[in-house]
Amino acid sequence: MIKFGPSGNSASFYAAGYEHTEEAASYVKEMGLDCFEYSFGRGVRMGAEKARSIGRAFAQEGVEISVHAPYFINFANPDDEMAAKSYGYVLDSARMVREMGGRRIVFHPAAQGKDARESAVQRTEDRLKILRDYIYLNGLQDCMFCPETMGKLAQIGTVEEIARFCLVDEVFTPCVDFGHVNAREQGSLRTEEDYRRLLEYLIEKLGFARMQHFHVHFSKIMYGAKGEIKHLTFADEVYGPEFAPLARVLKELKLEPYIVSESDGTQAEDALAMKRMYEAV
Repeated sequence: MIKFGPSGNSASFYAAGYEHTEEAASYVKEMGLDCFEYSFGRGVRMGAEKARSIGRAFAQEGVEISVHAPYFINFANPDDEMAAKSYGYVLDSARMVREMGGRRIVFHPAAQGKDARESAVQRTEDRLKILRDYIYLNGLQDCMFCPETMGKLAQIGTVEEIARFCLVDEVFTPCVDFGHVNAREQGSLRTEEDYRRLLEYLIEKLGFARMQHFHVHFSKIMYGAKGEIKHLTFADEVYGPEFAPLARVLKELKLEPYIVSESDGTQAEDALAMKRMYEAV
């Protein structure tokens, strides 16, 4: 089934006096949402017991949990030692999400750096083959590893590049951040046809079975000549993208992704707005 939820806690969560991630489970459930993404953006600094405590709280409420791996992953780094750290960040994130009772790990693939684009993309693909081997060696192949489309031109992560990475192995499923795509492509997502073209491309490349329950990040994002500048809320009327056309295309294509709102401070509220738009189709 399609699921909607926030990335982390909204400002309203803290305003209500809540503090702990365990409390987010009932908060999200009471709002009528179905999932939650925990961010290890600044590093995997959590013990197994804390992860299990979070997992028990979310299991009790029937809310699915995913994680975002640390932001400083870079599989295009020319330094093999630094790349080795990136393997560790992804694998540690996977171990923690398993302790939480989830199975989805989102990660940023790479930055281009000073290399030619194709060189950086090829190095990333080669490193993801090594990551694949580590995933199987560690018995983590029942998890979904989701390389994310990125919003800045200097980052590796166009829709085409993410499809290429996911072709490495079935353990990889795309995380399509529609706000990032829209920012990178200077407002390319406006109509149902825009969304349909993107999703049909991924279905053609990866197959319907892998795309049926793919991972989604969605928010409005301010952008400039170099792509993404900052995340906004659904109250913004200047930058896109809009969710309603995507909702109609998801229904049409019979796709049921796991949709995470990354709005700036109103992520739970905007996740609920998306769920209501989808249900109204």
